[in-house]
Amino acid sequence: MSGADKLKNKIEDVGGRAKEAVGKATGDPDTRNEGRADQAKASLKDAGEKVKDAFKK
Repeated sequence: MSGADKLKNKIEDVGGRAKEAVGKATGDPDTRNEGRADQAKASLKDAGEKVKDAFKK
């Protein structure tokens, strides 16, 4: 996994956490769910990159 990919995934995860927190604070379930979806997407991308790395070795 390249450093740039790791950084992008981490930024997406942190952004998702922020969206989720804002959604909870404002009582907006749509924003909260968007944040959770962003986190899940970042986790899936990270897992995919780890699988790629495992096959490269």
